[in-house]
Amino acid sequence: MTSQVSSPAEQADEAVVGEQRKPAGVKDVQRLDRVIIRFAGDSGDGMQLTGDRFTSETASFGNDLSTLPNFPAEIRAPAGTLPGVSSFQLHFADHDILTPGDAPNVLVAMNPAALKANIADVPRGAEIIVNTDEFTKRALQKVGYAASPLDDGSLDGYSLHTVPLTTLTVEALKEFGLTRKEAERSKNMFALGLLSWMYHRPTEGTEKFLKSKFAKKPVIAEANIAAFRAGWNFGETTEDFAVSYEVAPAATAFPTGTYRNISGNLALSYGLVAASRQADLPLFLGSYPITPASDILHELSRHKNFGVRTFQAEDEIAGIGAALGAAFGGSLAVTTTSGPGVALKSETIGLAVSMELPLLILDIQRGGPSTGLPTKTEQADLLQAMFGRNGEAPVPIVAPCTPADCFDAAIEAARIALTYRTPVMLLSDGYLANGSEPWRIPDIDELPDLTVQFAQGPNHTLDDGTEVFWPYKRDPQTLARPWAVPGTPGLEHRIGGIEKQDGTGNISYDPANHDFMVRTRQAKIDGIDVPDLEVDDPHGARTLVLGWGSTFGPITAAVRRLRASGEAIAQAHLRHLNPFPRNLGAILKRYDRVVIPEMNLGQLATLVRAKYLVDAHSYNQVNGMPFKAEQLATALKEAIDG
Repeated sequence: MTSQVSSPAEQADEAVVGEQRKPAGVKDVQRLDRVIIRFAGDSGDGMQLTGDRFTSETASFGNDLSTLPNFPAEIRAPAGTLPGVSSFQLHFADHDILTPGDAPNVLVAMNPAALKANIADVPRGAEIIVNTDEFTKRALQKVGYAASPLDDGSLDGYSLHTVPLTTLTVEALKEFGLTRKEAERSKNMFALGLLSWMYHRPTEGTEKFLKSKFAKKPVIAEANIAAFRAGWNFGETTEDFAVSYEVAPAATAFPTGTYRNISGNLALSYGLVAASRQADLPLFLGSYPITPASDILHELSRHKNFGVRTFQAEDEIAGIGAALGAAFGGSLAVTTTSGPGVALKSETIGLAVSMELPLLILDIQRGGPSTGLPTKTEQADLLQAMFGRNGEAPVPIVAPCTPADCFDAAIEAARIALTYRTPVMLLSDGYLANGSEPWRIPDIDELPDLTVQFAQGPNHTLDDGTEVFWPYKRDPQTLARPWAVPGTPGLEHRIGGIEKQDGTGNISYDPANHDFMVRTRQAKIDGIDVPDLEVDDPHGARTLVLGWGSTFGPITAAVRRLRASGEAIAQAHLRHLNPFPRNLGAILKRYDRVVIPEMNLGQLATLVRAKYLVDAHSYNQVNGMPFKAEQLATALKEAIDG
């Protein structure tokens, strides 16, 4: 179901209007079609956990949802400071949605820093819930407030709820014999209970989660549950909250099936496990921890029962070196990293190109250059993935477009790597990695057959009739060389980074042979079978918006807004970035204007302009945050009018 198009201000209005009803004996209940909530506090306030729990209950309720966790790069920034603010935004609705929302309808601010860091994003008329206990003179001065915004009238345009969350939590937990500091840690559960009451979220899952999380500390578990229930009861009894809200399940938004909430990194992990099972190969991950890719290592380490082996190396180079060795040994081999790690792995990626072995390199992109912005998103590694190696070293590139799509993208990357005997780059990013949405769990028979045939014996006959094994004798369709598992009798062959002779695999410095091998490796990548690009163009538009990766949600939301206002605009989104779909050039030439939004300074636009000689226009953002739909809609409207 297509969502109703509206501006951020109009979306805020949607949170305070709608069908009202008042069942006997309870407060007013208002029906909404969507809500955007942002929890914000100090990085020690548990905002990510709070958001995760609210998201899980929302998913179990049946709403469509999209999330945007946003946390500081510092392991523990000074308490109460702007660099230490952590937030979690959740957009949930009774219909199909695509983004975590442009502007929150509700902001929960646990301290002055959280309020100051987020107030600019909150539209007038939205609800703001603040923890008044933290608005001390010292805390206000720490973030530059000369006077308390709760008293100086600066928040008069909002629906402000002042709640002493810390005091109420400590009071609710008196019977547990905790110290004040221990009791204060549960204030995020009080806030979660209050918001769960406001939006009629289920509670059983959170209580079960708390019992499991603190199973070894039953008193702490019961204290958190008590704080959660106290927050719910506070919403039910206080006069400050006169209305609660209902957002019905998104009953018609999804195809029939079994769904679960999933993040991009979790979907990638499951996709890798599924690919290894479909290929009937053991899965090996050689990795060095790096934000925002580390969760893949953490998750895969839990699945030894599926033949998964994880190796946490001492550095990035060792991680990919071990993975390439596992590929040589007959495993589905993977290494995970982010942009800085790709730079370190580049020589070994080139070695994998030369050896022509299947290897998956998962680059979960973040802001750069160098260490850059470890916890902020960016998609600026495309040119690095294309060209970031010495010599002519072509590598296929696949990019997922949503958190759930990471599952399918991982399987597609594995298909290409195994079929064509090549390393493959998969470009996700921090927005997809940490964001989440509902995912339909596929049936096994929906997954592709990735079974691989290893070389078993001689594959070439010499002029004298002798049968031998040539490690670089190629499949005529795919140009893939045979995959010979070490230890197979008669298949001994030379490997390494020095140029090989075509067919025999012997070391060769012959100029003509090198030219042939370079061109053959490029032809293999160019010949990869990828689906044609599909274009969504119901009205015969003259303007095409072309995207890749995580810009899919904001672009699609912007396109929906424009079409709802009567504009004609076409949309296409690339999954395969090397090679491009074969029909891309013909598609681009059909339109008068092509706009390419990217979270970089125009890397896909550079490739498109160079390859197809199309005057593609870039629309760029590199602030560490995903595009907002309203922002993109405005830019695309200008392109249509131009």
